[in-house]
Amino acid sequence: MDIDMSVIAAAMALGMGAAATGYAQAHIGSAAVAALVEKKELLVAMIVLVAIPETMVILGFVIAYLILQ
Repeated sequence: MDIDMSVIAAAMALGMGAAATGYAQAHIGSAAVAALVEKKELLVAMIVLVAIPETMVILGFVIAYLILQ
């Protein structure tokens, strides 16, 4: 089986970014729910904080694309 190292590097860039995003969103999401129980006016801030880790997956995808080009 002949797998180029660039394919492995691209898969790691995307996979590790996705795993880190899942880990971050799990912790941020649980903290956001706990904060929203006490203060309803934090809803917009919590939505923004949950959305920020998504940029790690997008950057991982861009890096994987650049590696494969």
